[in-house]
Amino acid sequence: MRAVYVTGNANKARYFSELIGLPIEHQKADVHEIQSLDPLEISEHKAKEAYKQIKKPLIVEDVSVTIEALNKLPGPFIRWFIEEVGLEGVCRLADNDPLRKATASCVYSFFDGKNFEHFEGNLEGKISEHPRGREGFGWNPIFIPHYSKQTMAEMDDMTFKEAYLQIKPINQLKKFLKSIK
Repeated sequence: MRAVYVTGNANKARYFSELIGLPIEHQKADVHEIQSLDPLEISEHKAKEAYKQIKKPLIVEDVSVTIEALNKLPGPFIRWFIEEVGLEGVCRLADNDPLRKATASCVYSFFDGKNFEHFEGNLEGKISEHPRGREGFGWNPIFIPHYSKQTMAEMDDMTFKEAYLQIKPINQLKKFLKSIK
């Protein structure tokens, strides 16, 4: 069984295919994303909506960054927070916590029209005082994994990949996809 990775971002699709090491087609789907602080709920809804358009087994993803001092926020709204207040603004949101604790997480959902499978990953860390680095995308310039002094945007390729694979449950998903062939 082949699954389609749903994304409109060709670079994200390329990196996903490279990491998963399987031939995965990608396709864009215009889906209305529900507003919720529950990444599983968002991912499942996204998968159902995408399936209506694609009508093939598919994989969707939802990424969150939560700042401990803000409870579950920005969470799955991280993209919108960055768009509205910028990376520096998100850094200011962590100022009330001297440890600046944060968690980056990802949910992949597989849906074949009947069955859902969810795969979750996360990485503890903190929000930097200011954005740093030029690599990566999105929140990479402000997230520092707990074992590092560098933001993900400052890391070399190998170190970045190690952090990325803790956040994104690629290996779990890959094992599952191989099991349903």
